[in-house]
Amino acid sequence: MHVISEWGLSGLKALFDRADAFVVVDVLSFSTCVDVACSNGAQVFPFPIDDREAARAEAVRRNAELAGKRSDKTARFSLSAPTLQGIPDGTRLVLPSPNGSRISFAAKEKTILAGCLRNASAVADLAMKTVGDGTLAVIPAGERWKDGSLRPAIEDLIGAGAIISGLAGSLSPEAAVARDVFRSARPDLADRLSHSVSGVELRERGFPQDVEIAAALNVSSCAPILQGGAYVAAA
Repeated sequence: MHVISEWGLSGLKALFDRADAFVVVDVLSFSTCVDVACSNGAQVFPFPIDDREAARAEAVRRNAELAGKRSDKTARFSLSAPTLQGIPDGTRLVLPSPNGSRISFAAKEKTILAGCLRNASAVADLAMKTVGDGTLAVIPAGERWKDGSLRPAIEDLIGAGAIISGLAGSLSPEAAVARDVFRSARPDLADRLSHSVSGVELRERGFPQDVEIAAALNVSSCAPILQGGAYVAAA
């Protein structure tokens, strides 16, 4: 296996023709939410745009529930991992997200997995079985500045590195750097995530548990794979 890595949607597009499969890493919080939901037997449909009416129409089309905004404390499910810890088996959920969901949607013609810290080893194992001697692209999603440009997010780089550290094969320089960043951060994962820009933002908004759940390394054996437009737990 050869492992390559680039940032965000533009990185995915740059690597699209070079990779046999992709891993999307959006630790705070899309990929973490996908892992939590799929671990409970849910199907998660990524939705790439911030348009609630379009998202509602998509949920109707998919015969699925629509996740609410994280800020809506009355929402049954949202892009907040604690709301998904008790999601019932078989639930079909449309989960809008500006980063991980958008990248997932753009790569739907390829084999694509959702990776995070919680399921890093499980995703690495499935990726090796799926790709074999081919090329795997690991995509840290990143965040957005107010002007819409990419903000590299350290939690996604660490998460990408956690997955890459479990892979056997040759690494591009970018993939090797992500692996080394994870190895450096591993002794203090919770602290690194908590004090990252994204982690501070979530804690200040009243979502400290989101960060705690996302920082738990290899507690999940679930490897979500995109099939039929939805992430499901791989058999």
